[in-house]
Amino acid sequence: MKKAAQKLSINPGIAAAILAAIPMEGQTEFEGGDAMKERIETAVAHIRQVTDFVPEIGLILGSGLGDYAESIENPIRIDYGDIPGFPQSTVEGHAGRFVLGTRKGKRVIAMQGRFHYYEGYSQQEVVLPVRVMRQLGVQKLLLTNAAGGVNLGFSNGTLMLISDHINYSGANPLIGENLDDFGVRFPDMSRVYNAACRDALKQAAFEAGIELREGVYMMFSGPSYETPAEIRMARTVGADAVGMSTVPEAIAARHAGMEIVGISCITNMAAGILDVELSHKDIVETTTRVLSQFVQVLDILLEQVF
Repeated sequence: MKKAAQKLSINPGIAAAILAAIPMEGQTEFEGGDAMKERIETAVAHIRQVTDFVPEIGLILGSGLGDYAESIENPIRIDYGDIPGFPQSTVEGHAGRFVLGTRKGKRVIAMQGRFHYYEGYSQQEVVLPVRVMRQLGVQKLLLTNAAGGVNLGFSNGTLMLISDHINYSGANPLIGENLDDFGVRFPDMSRVYNAACRDALKQAAFEAGIELREGVYMMFSGPSYETPAEIRMARTVGADAVGMSTVPEAIAARHAGMEIVGISCITNMAAGILDVELSHKDIVETTTRVLSQFVQVLDILLEQVF
């Protein structure tokens, strides 16, 4: 005669601890507020040891768009690798350094290369440069990216002003202890991308013979490109373009009260729209092809809008 199976008894406190230690999908370890503040302060202190230049405008230059930083006058270049505790860019087309100087009479700090969630960084680390720039004096931020076109009216080389975004990355840079020095616990996200700046930039670009489209950017975590089914979903929920960046930085910048403009360079039509395979090489080639027009738009932004 078989013995009845005995029930395994587990202390409720131990069970809760085990469950808490199991990461949920999309979850990463979150750095404590004091530790993150220290990383920000250390980076700011290092940059201020190199230069006393105070920037007013931040530029985050996406894949293939980093060459714009070469037009900055009297440049001061600081490699990310020289900044204690700073992440490193690992993606082709991202030089991995800050460039400070002037452009069109404005004091700017440009990121030649950003950090991505898919590189294994937490979103807190992804937005570390935004917070460092804010502490250096930046009040206005331009975010750029290379994106896949979801809107069937777009084509390779279209420049799209971001009017809003959809965060489909599975994470948020504000999760964890709030950094009260930057903003409130629950920041409003109804007007992330400044409407007045968008209108002024569209008009000024039109007068210069450049068409700027406008649309919603949807962030996926990457690094794999989206599937055709995911692109159909993105179009259904209102996205015009998809990519793997920008949204965490926009959230952190909005949290810190910065004025934001976002521009996507549509480097390819997203999966399933055309019968072609997607590659990072093609994306960089497209951004190189439209770089002169992109430079014009950024110069108009600095000279007439920001």
